[in-house]
Amino acid sequence: MNSKHSMKLLYRFLSLLIPVLIISCGGPERQNSGTLPADNSVPRCTPFDLGEVTLLEGPFLDATLLNVKSLLQYEPDRLLAKFRIEAGLAPKAEHYGGWEGMTLAGHSLGHYLSGCSLMYRTTGDPRFLERVSYMVEELNLCQQANGQGYIGAFPDGQRILEEEVGKGIIHASSFDLNGIWAPFYTMHKVMAGLRDACHLCDNEQALRVESKLADWLRSCLAGLTEEQVQEMLQCEHGGMNEVLADLYADTGDEAYLDLSGKFYHHAILDPLSRGEDILSGKHGNTQIPKLIGLARRYELTGDSTDRKAAEFFWDRVVHHHSYVNGSHGFHEYFGPPDSLNQRLGSTTSESCNVYNMLKLSTHLFSWTAAPEVADYYENALINHILSSQHPETGQVLYFHSLQMGGHKEFQDPFAFTCCIGTGMENHSKYGEAIYFRGIGELFVNLFIASELRWEEEGLILRQETGFPEEQSTRLRFINEEPVKLTIQLRIPSWADASCAVQINGKKVKDPVVPGSYMSLYRNWRKGDEIVLDMPFPIRVEPMPDNPRRIAICCGPLVLASDFGIPSEETPVNTQEIPVLVPIDPDPSSWLVPLPHEQNTYLNSICRPEGAVLRPLYKISNQLFTVYWDVVDENGWQALLRQRKAHEQEQARLEQLTMDRIQPADDPASQGHDFRSENPGFYRFDGFPCIESRTGWFSFDMRVKKGAAAGLLVDYWGGFRGPREFLVKVNGVVLAMEDLSGVPYNQRGQVLYDIPASLTSTGKVTVTFESSPNHYAGPVFGVRTLLTE
Repeated sequence: MNSKHSMKLLYRFLSLLIPVLIISCGGPERQNSGTLPADNSVPRCTPFDLGEVTLLEGPFLDATLLNVKSLLQYEPDRLLAKFRIEAGLAPKAEHYGGWEGMTLAGHSLGHYLSGCSLMYRTTGDPRFLERVSYMVEELNLCQQANGQGYIGAFPDGQRILEEEVGKGIIHASSFDLNGIWAPFYTMHKVMAGLRDACHLCDNEQALRVESKLADWLRSCLAGLTEEQVQEMLQCEHGGMNEVLADLYADTGDEAYLDLSGKFYHHAILDPLSRGEDILSGKHGNTQIPKLIGLARRYELTGDSTDRKAAEFFWDRVVHHHSYVNGSHGFHEYFGPPDSLNQRLGSTTSESCNVYNMLKLSTHLFSWTAAPEVADYYENALINHILSSQHPETGQVLYFHSLQMGGHKEFQDPFAFTCCIGTGMENHSKYGEAIYFRGIGELFVNLFIASELRWEEEGLILRQETGFPEEQSTRLRFINEEPVKLTIQLRIPSWADASCAVQINGKKVKDPVVPGSYMSLYRNWRKGDEIVLDMPFPIRVEPMPDNPRRIAICCGPLVLASDFGIPSEETPVNTQEIPVLVPIDPDPSSWLVPLPHEQNTYLNSICRPEGAVLRPLYKISNQLFTVYWDVVDENGWQALLRQRKAHEQEQARLEQLTMDRIQPADDPASQGHDFRSENPGFYRFDGFPCIESRTGWFSFDMRVKKGAAAGLLVDYWGGFRGPREFLVKVNGVVLAMEDLSGVPYNQRGQVLYDIPASLTSTGKVTVTFESSPNHYAGPVFGVRTLLTE
């Protein structure tokens, strides 16, 4: 870490203390006209540069090294291909597929630019600096070829944005703006990548390219009225307000701060600033970046309304919308506050959301150093982010399933979804929030094996720990000269009375208060040691809306049952998920530690048999459960009777079944003379299903000639979009279905009568046909049945 890097961070810290700031980006100095916050607030602390923190051996370094391999597998020219095409230049390689083959093209290049910049700063590996420099130069060439400052990868994007959106011809929905999939969402990723290339790789050219793109955008939107802007902002636009505020900070040009303000979405941000929780039904990752932008604007302008909205949003998400592992959302959307019991499935916990909540948390922590923010950060980092990476392949999760009896579905790294993009960054920056610096104080927030070099203070601190497996950490001072400093040591909220702090082998007499910081002030000399012993207590955390459904935690770790590697693709039958029948409310009385595995237990009250619990982040390919239902002995016997009845009903159903269809993962393997228009195949909670938007799909199925039959269809409620459709047999309408109002995560079957007049050939064509602008389905299974 050279002195220029250190001074840059010091200047960024001082930007909220003095009205004029000089920031270097590896070239000429720039003025920032950021003002002293109106309420005279100042940051309590700021995070260290990644280059000042070196990760040491442990799970976080392992995850980083896995991500090194993941990042190096991508070819920059393929990510750049569509940018060159839209600039009128010949591509140097074929563009990637997945989401990069759609109108969201370009978002992955932005994430990749950020991921490589972060990884260069984390590791110093010159291969990432080379890639960053190459991609920035290629974007510069695209911008020069365009001649107007625009760069983009989605087809016909410049014309649509200039000649339609910029002229007030706006057709906006949640994810579509005039036929482009969230263009400003993608632009934010590209601008953020350029910003990170400047800040982390001292790439002066990146700032010039970003500024020219912002100048083009300002010109494009200059003629819009406020009403037209708000209509435009109905479409997901990422953190445009954040990246433009950062550009103002880097250049001192107030025009960028004004442009940042144009991306203020009143429909969402005004209620939040008034303390109104309007999140239910809102798309999670559309909203969080808006609040990150407000947090950044507050740091530059001192507008307390922006701060109030950001803090209120954080509080509501963390305390009223989040699961035990610090994640939130079901099928990407918020639900009613404190209502999570019916929102467990394979599509809980989008990784992009947690990525953004940690970014927001970093801002909030710097303002007040609130220990509960650090507690949240630790929880989400271990139990979602670390848990979202496969420990062998480095693949990442889109959704971190919390389905009872579900499994993690790791993504094809070339699908280029949004969470593959944020995954490029998540595992490149584990050093960012371990330590924070204040005036005369050092906050130790996370217990991650690492070495900190704080040049301005002459401090070198080495943290030695096997956390989160080891239940202690040791801080060793190895600086040559003494340093007078207050060490603010976080005492986690999950700790109990057994937690203790020692300095040089002597126990600190001050009380250890969980959920606070212990202030340790002295002249720290080489060889001094602080040891924090924090035995992991066992505790349960109930669902807010169902105290009889609980998660089990061990210190900072969410524990998950390990049901072993599945023998089939489908998850455990939910009818067979074990339950807990406790005789003692204290979980430590019925969890038996396994002798050769740290933080791993045998659950002795699990019915019908015991189950092994291990940290969620160590689960990869196994079926697992985080949440458990708790029953008494009478409840267990009643459940056995229900399961018996269910088995008998399934056996009866099998006897009556003449033909059945289980949706496949793609049309080619569907069979049953499958035909369709606009089909969509995917999995929900591990089960394959099919739907069609403004279209239809049909199957041919066997029946008994000339006899009436039953048609049994498996549906599942809670899917987005209007879902009104016809159910037909041989072109005859049996029913009109509307699934739009079915509650989230509610599965059900509907039995239709097929008259004998339609079965004369022994075969029928079953069709699901959507109403205009509606979806048909999703359908999870179809049977034809003998009538009794």
